Amino acid sequence: MAKERVLITGGAAGIGAACAERCKADGYDVIVIDRVGDGLIADLSDPQATASALERALEGGPITRLVNNVGVVVPANAEDQSLDELERAWALNVRCSLQCMQALLPGMKAAGFGRIVNMSSRAALGKELRTAYSATKAALIGMTRVWALELGAFGVTANAIGPGPIRTELFDRANPPDAPRTRAIIDSVPVKRVGTPDDVAHAASYLLDARSGFVTGQVLYVCGGMTVGVAGV
Repeated sequence: MAKERVLITGGAAGIGAACAERCKADGYDVIVIDRVGDGLIADLSDPQATASALERALEGGPITRLVNNVGVVVPANAEDQSLDELERAWALNVRCSLQCMQALLPGMKAAGFGRIVNMSSRAALGKELRTAYSATKAALIGMTRVWALELGAFGVTANAIGPGPIRTELFDRANPPDAPRTRAIIDSVPVKRVGTPDDVAHAASYLLDARSGFVTGQVLYVCGGMTVGVAGV
Protein backbone atom coordinates (compact mmCIF):
# COMPACT_ATOMS: atom_id res chain seq x y z
CA MET A 1 0.00 0.00 0.00
CA ALA A 2 1.39 3.38 -1.04
CA LYS A 3 2.24 5.81 1.73
CA GLU A 4 0.19 8.97 2.06
CA ARG A 5 2.13 11.96 0.82
CA VAL A 6 2.88 15.27 2.50
CA LEU A 7 4.50 18.35 0.95
CA ILE A 8 6.60 20.64 3.15
CA THR A 9 7.94 23.94 1.83
CA GLY A 10 11.17 25.21 3.34
CA GLY A 11 11.82 21.80 4.81
CA ALA A 12 15.61 21.73 4.58
CA ALA A 13 16.38 23.26 7.97
CA GLY A 14 14.92 24.47 11.24
CA ILE A 15 11.22 23.99 11.87
CA GLY A 16 10.65 22.66 8.36
CA ALA A 17 13.28 19.96 8.74
CA ALA A 18 11.83 18.94 12.10
CA CYS A 19 8.39 18.68 10.50
CA ALA A 20 9.85 16.55 7.70
CA GLU A 21 11.50 14.16 10.16
CA ARG A 22 8.34 13.90 12.26
CA CYS A 23 6.24 13.21 9.17
CA LYS A 24 8.62 10.44 8.13
CA ALA A 25 8.34 8.96 11.61
CA ASP A 26 4.56 9.18 11.29
CA GLY A 27 4.75 7.05 8.15
CA TYR A 28 4.23 9.64 5.42
CA ASP A 29 6.06 9.92 2.13
CA VAL A 30 7.64 13.37 2.52
CA ILE A 31 8.31 15.76 -0.36
CA VAL A 32 10.34 18.86 0.49
CA ILE A 33 10.70 21.95 -1.67
CA ASP A 34 13.49 24.33 -0.69
CA ARG A 35 16.33 26.23 -2.30
CA VAL A 36 18.87 23.87 -0.68
CA GLY A 37 18.95 20.31 0.58
CA ASP A 38 18.05 16.88 -0.76
CA GLY A 39 14.48 17.60 -1.86
CA LEU A 40 13.13 19.46 -4.86
CA ILE A 41 15.26 22.55 -5.36
CA ALA A 42 13.42 25.78 -6.17
CA ASP A 43 13.35 29.46 -5.31
CA LEU A 44 9.87 29.67 -3.84
CA SER A 45 9.95 33.47 -3.96
CA ASP A 46 9.52 33.10 -7.74
CA PRO A 47 6.02 32.08 -8.92
CA GLN A 48 7.27 30.27 -12.03
CA ALA A 49 9.91 28.32 -10.12
CA THR A 50 7.26 27.44 -7.55
CA ALA A 51 4.86 26.22 -10.24
CA SER A 52 7.57 24.07 -11.83
CA ALA A 53 8.49 22.50 -8.48
CA LEU A 54 4.85 21.77 -7.71
CA GLU A 55 4.43 20.05 -11.08
CA ARG A 56 7.40 17.83 -10.29
CA ALA A 57 6.08 17.08 -6.81
CA LEU A 58 2.72 16.02 -8.22
CA GLU A 59 4.22 13.72 -10.84
CA GLY A 60 4.13 10.96 -8.22
CA GLY A 61 0.40 11.39 -7.70
CA PRO A 62 -1.90 13.47 -5.50
CA ILE A 63 -0.61 14.99 -2.27
CA THR A 64 -3.26 15.30 0.42
CA ARG A 65 -1.23 16.95 3.18
CA LEU A 66 0.53 20.31 2.99
CA VAL A 67 2.74 22.22 5.42
CA ASN A 68 3.26 25.79 4.19
CA ASN A 69 6.39 26.43 6.20
CA VAL A 70 8.69 28.50 3.98
CA GLY A 71 9.05 32.10 5.05
CA VAL A 72 11.38 35.03 5.50
CA VAL A 73 11.98 37.58 8.25
CA VAL A 74 13.03 41.07 7.16
CA PRO A 75 13.55 43.05 10.41
CA ALA A 76 13.33 46.84 10.24
CA ASN A 77 11.83 49.83 11.99
CA ALA A 78 8.44 50.73 10.56
CA GLU A 79 9.83 53.92 9.02
CA ASP A 80 12.68 52.00 7.37
CA GLN A 81 10.84 48.91 6.09
CA SER A 82 11.29 49.01 2.33
CA LEU A 83 8.68 48.12 -0.25
CA ASP A 84 11.08 45.58 -1.71
CA GLU A 85 11.28 43.86 1.69
CA LEU A 86 7.50 43.87 1.96
CA GLU A 87 7.19 42.32 -1.51
CA ARG A 88 9.76 39.65 -0.64
CA ALA A 89 7.95 38.77 2.58
CA TRP A 90 4.60 38.67 0.78
CA ALA A 91 5.96 36.37 -1.92
CA LEU A 92 7.30 33.73 0.45
CA ASN A 93 4.96 34.05 3.43
CA VAL A 94 1.65 34.45 1.59
CA ARG A 95 1.69 34.02 -2.19
CA CYS A 96 3.63 30.76 -2.07
CA SER A 97 1.17 29.31 0.44
CA LEU A 98 -1.80 30.12 -1.77
CA GLN A 99 -0.04 28.74 -4.84
CA CYS A 100 0.79 25.46 -3.10
CA MET A 101 -2.74 25.03 -1.79
CA GLN A 102 -4.26 25.64 -5.21
CA ALA A 103 -1.92 23.12 -6.84
CA LEU A 104 -2.70 20.36 -4.34
CA LEU A 105 -6.40 21.06 -3.87
CA PRO A 106 -7.72 19.10 -6.88
CA GLY A 107 -6.15 15.92 -5.51
CA MET A 108 -7.52 16.62 -2.04
CA LYS A 109 -11.02 17.17 -3.40
CA ALA A 110 -10.83 13.99 -5.45
CA ALA A 111 -9.79 12.06 -2.33
CA GLY A 112 -12.41 13.74 -0.16
CA PHE A 113 -9.62 14.42 2.32
CA GLY A 114 -6.94 17.01 2.95
CA ARG A 115 -4.89 18.59 5.70
CA ILE A 116 -3.32 22.05 5.35
CA VAL A 117 -1.04 23.49 8.03
CA ASN A 118 0.14 27.07 7.59
CA MET A 119 3.15 28.19 9.62
CA SER A 120 2.25 31.61 10.94
CA SER A 121 3.90 33.23 13.97
CA ARG A 122 3.20 34.76 17.35
CA ALA A 123 4.47 37.93 15.66
CA ALA A 124 1.12 38.11 13.81
CA LEU A 125 -0.19 39.61 17.07
CA GLY A 126 2.40 42.40 16.81
CA LYS A 127 6.13 42.62 17.37
CA GLU A 128 8.66 45.42 17.16
CA LEU A 129 10.82 45.58 14.02
CA ARG A 130 8.46 43.22 12.16
CA THR A 131 6.16 45.34 9.98
CA ALA A 132 6.46 43.13 6.88
CA TYR A 133 6.77 39.87 8.78
CA SER A 134 3.87 40.48 11.17
CA ALA A 135 1.62 41.71 8.37
CA THR A 136 2.26 38.69 6.17
CA LYS A 137 1.95 36.18 9.00
CA ALA A 138 -1.36 37.79 9.99
CA ALA A 139 -2.46 37.52 6.35
CA LEU A 140 -1.65 33.81 6.48
CA ILE A 141 -4.00 33.42 9.44
CA GLY A 142 -6.72 35.22 7.53
CA MET A 143 -6.28 32.89 4.56
CA THR A 144 -6.36 29.89 6.87
CA ARG A 145 -9.75 30.91 8.21
CA VAL A 146 -11.18 31.45 4.74
CA TRP A 147 -9.87 28.09 3.52
CA ALA A 148 -11.42 26.37 6.52
CA LEU A 149 -14.82 27.82 5.61
CA GLU A 150 -14.56 27.07 1.90
CA LEU A 151 -12.91 23.64 1.97
CA GLY A 152 -14.47 21.91 4.95
CA ALA A 153 -17.28 20.42 2.85
CA PHE A 154 -14.64 18.58 0.80
CA GLY A 155 -13.05 16.93 3.84
CA VAL A 156 -10.16 19.41 3.83
CA THR A 157 -9.09 21.15 7.03
CA ALA A 158 -6.89 24.24 7.26
CA ASN A 159 -5.16 25.34 10.44
CA ALA A 160 -2.26 27.57 11.40
CA ILE A 161 0.55 27.25 13.91
CA GLY A 162 1.92 30.34 15.63
CA PRO A 163 5.39 29.55 16.98
CA GLY A 164 6.90 31.77 19.64
CA PRO A 165 10.69 31.93 20.10
CA ILE A 166 12.10 28.67 18.72
CA ARG A 167 15.73 27.65 19.10
CA THR A 168 16.92 27.32 15.52
CA GLU A 169 20.31 28.16 14.06
CA LEU A 170 18.89 31.53 12.99
CA PHE A 171 17.60 32.23 16.51
CA ASP A 172 20.94 31.35 18.10
CA ARG A 173 22.83 33.62 15.71
CA ALA A 174 20.55 36.53 16.56
CA ASN A 175 20.35 35.70 20.26
CA PRO A 176 23.66 34.45 21.76
CA PRO A 177 22.93 32.17 24.75
CA ASP A 178 24.68 34.43 27.30
CA ALA A 179 23.33 37.75 26.00
CA PRO A 180 21.04 39.80 28.28
CA ARG A 181 18.47 40.10 25.47
CA THR A 182 18.33 36.30 25.20
CA ARG A 183 17.84 36.02 28.96
CA ALA A 184 15.03 38.57 28.73
CA ILE A 185 13.30 36.51 26.04
CA ILE A 186 13.49 33.37 28.15
CA ASP A 187 12.28 35.20 31.24
CA SER A 188 9.22 36.41 29.29
CA VAL A 189 8.15 32.83 28.49
CA PRO A 190 5.94 31.30 31.20
CA VAL A 191 7.57 27.86 30.83
CA LYS A 192 11.00 29.57 31.14
CA ARG A 193 12.61 28.21 28.00
CA VAL A 194 12.56 28.82 24.29
CA GLY A 195 10.92 26.22 22.12
CA THR A 196 12.52 23.65 19.86
CA PRO A 197 11.69 22.77 16.26
CA ASP A 198 10.40 19.44 17.57
CA ASP A 199 7.82 21.29 19.69
CA VAL A 200 6.38 22.80 16.52
CA ALA A 201 6.67 19.56 14.56
CA HIS A 202 4.62 17.79 17.23
CA ALA A 203 1.84 20.35 16.79
CA ALA A 204 1.97 19.96 13.01
CA SER A 205 1.76 16.18 13.39
CA TYR A 206 -1.48 16.52 15.32
CA LEU A 207 -3.07 18.83 12.76
CA LEU A 208 -2.00 16.62 9.85
CA ASP A 209 -3.51 13.50 11.41
CA ALA A 210 -6.61 12.00 9.82
CA ARG A 211 -8.19 11.96 13.28
CA SER A 212 -8.06 15.76 13.53
CA GLY A 213 -10.90 16.29 11.09
CA PHE A 214 -13.07 18.28 13.50
CA VAL A 215 -10.38 20.93 14.02
CA THR A 216 -10.21 23.59 11.32
CA GLY A 217 -9.73 27.33 11.00
CA GLN A 218 -7.73 27.45 14.24
CA VAL A 219 -4.41 28.97 15.27
CA LEU A 220 -2.36 26.78 17.62
CA TYR A 221 0.21 28.96 19.37
CA VAL A 222 3.32 26.97 20.25
CA CYS A 223 4.85 29.68 22.38
CA GLY A 224 5.32 28.43 25.94
CA GLY A 225 2.38 30.56 27.07
CA MET A 226 3.60 33.92 25.73
CA THR A 227 0.29 34.66 23.99
CA VAL A 228 -1.81 34.22 27.13
CA GLY A 229 -3.57 37.54 27.69
CA VAL A 230 -2.68 38.70 24.17
CA ALA A 231 -4.39 36.34 21.72
CA GLY A 232 -8.17 36.28 21.58
CA VAL A 233 -9.96 33.38 23.24
